Formats: sequence, C-alpha cells, structure tokens
Amino acid sequence: MESYRESQKHLARPYRKAVLKTLLIFTAISGLLFFTLNVQRENYPLAFAELGMACYSVFILWAIGNTRHLERWILAFILPFCITMMFALTSPRATTTVFAWVLLIPILSHLLMGRRLGLLVSAVFMGTAAVIFFFKYQDAPDMIQPLPIANMGLMSLTILAFSHIYEITREQSESRLLKMAQTDALTGLANRARLSDVFEQERKRSLRNGTPLSVLVLDLDHFKQVNDQHGHEAGDLALRHVASTLRASLRATDLATRLGGEEFAILLTNTTADQAHRVADKIRGAIESHPVPYQDQSIGLTISGGIAQFGPDGGDLRSLIGRADQHLYHAKDSGRNRIISSDSALVPCQA
Repeated sequence: MESYRESQKHLARPYRKAVLKTLLIFTAISGLLFFTLNVQRENYPLAFAELGMACYSVFILWAIGNTRHLERWILAFILPFCITMMFALTSPRATTTVFAWVLLIPILSHLLMGRRLGLLVSAVFMGTAAVIFFFKYQDAPDMIQPLPIANMGLMSLTILAFSHIYEITREQSESRLLKMAQTDALTGLANRARLSDVFEQERKRSLRNGTPLSVLVLDLDHFKQVNDQHGHEAGDLALRHVASTLRASLRATDLATRLGGEEFAILLTNTTADQAHRVADKIRGAIESHPVPYQDQSIGLTISGGIAQFGPDGGDLRSLIGRADQHLYHAKDSGRNRIISSDSALVPCQA
C-alpha cells in the first residue's frame, strides 16, 4: 500500500509554492537591477544572463498559477537559477562578493525540494562554486589564505547541515502528525480520512492500468452483546483482535481501515469482486475460529461483510461503500456470519 509520502507531498506544496513565488519575484526584481548595473560596467554577458533569468522568473510565476506539477516547475527553475549563479561566479568582472550568493543554495534547495533532492542539488552546486573559486583565484595568494578559506568552508557546511537537519526534522514531524490524523487510535488501523486519500490514488491507478479494485465492508455480529456481557474493555480487545486478524490476512498492497464502531473497510488493489469474496471469507473464517481470550474465558466472534467492485458497483468511494453496505445489510438479514457481493450467492455460516 502507498506510504504517507504522497500525502506529505500534497501537504508540502502550499508552503513550497509560497517560497517559490517569493523567490521568483525576488529574482525578477534583482535580475533587472543587476542587468542595469552590469550594463553600466559593460559586463554584457552577465547582464543579459541576469535579464534572461528575470524574464524566465516572470514566466514561471505565470506558469505555476494553477499547476498540478509544482515539483517539475521547481526543478525547471532552480537548475537554471543555480547555473546562472555559477556563470556569474566565472565572470572576470564579477566581484568576490558574488560568492556570498552561494550560501542561498542549500537553504532554497531544501525548502523547495526536500531533504534528498535538496542535498543533492546543494552538494553539486556548492562543490562547483568551490572549484570555480580556486581556479579563479589560484594566482591571487591574498585570496587563497587558510583562515578566510576555513571560514568560508565552515560557514557553507554549517548552513548546509542546518538546512538539511531542519528539513529532516520538519518531514519527520509532519509524518508523525499525518499518521496521527489518519490512524485509528484504538486499533492502529487507518481511518476514513486515510482510506479516502489512498482510494483516490488507487482509483487513478486502476483507470490508468485497467486493473480491478474492490472494497470490502465488514461488521462484527452482535457486538453490543460483547460490551453488555463482558464490558467495554473486552469490546476494545475484540476490536484489536479483529484488526490483528485483518493485518495477518491481507497483502502489503491492501489497506485495512476502521470506519467507526465495529465496522471495518478494506481496500483491495488489483482484486475483482470474486477474488475479494475469497479474501473476505478467509477473514470471516479466521475470526470465527479464533475466539478472543479475555480473563478466564473466550469470547466467540463472527463477522458479516459486503463487497463492491470499482466500476460495476460505483465510481467513487462513497458509492462503493454504500453498495457494500447494502450487501452487508443483506448478509445480516440473511443470518449473519456470511459475505455477499453483487454476483455471489449467499455464503452460509460454516460452523
């Protein structure tokens, strides 16, 4: 099943877009300023490179207005931005202060591209800047002094390290918060919000690849009696027992969720309704044959379920769960401890 990475990417987009817009506006304004200054100094190659980046920034600013591919536009801007910076460093008429701009690279790269790609881009262009500096000033002994070089090197590494550590910490904190928001506290299964996110990803995959996708809704039979006879602690234990059974019965590509109360839903990827029926009956049998040990007794459980397949039974999560619920109610009315789908006959209780 999909990790939380895709959800994290969606969460990161608003702030990355805000950072990119700010950078684009700044680049457009500073590009025009440095274009004017370099024309006055008759440094025409660098002047027109700055003008080109200013115009390109305005174009990117327009292009990202309603884009769904922000990451591609970030890469399409940050690479020319850094390359233009490297070109400025090689310019014979550029002052040594231009190397100070290199310190922006790790900060912007990590803010815009995350820790992995941000570190890669930072290492490549900061390393390139160091090579340019040594080749440019190798014949200027006053520039190649141990103390200034050590200061610049340590400052660059410090900014790179802090940028990387900050991004790692931010991603880890975001991941923990996301898991808390999308996980059922009692069972540790995914909740309805997580199911909705993953279903949308799998729906697109199903349409793109033509693969089947099914939803299974399960509900414990007579669960109220468990709470009434044994207490809510036993009821909670029963729910955790069902969650454990679901994990043991499913593939890594499937998603088990708790919808609420004693109702569960399972998203079965690359699975037809008939295949889902076999999976569901395996789960039903496992729950029936493994009572829940509680204190000095065993609590017997059974479960009923309904199945819906993406396409024949609906095109969105709400309609699929609704259709599966209809089959579930039919299973309850028909005696419980059975699984029903659109094309299946009743599966009788197998005591």
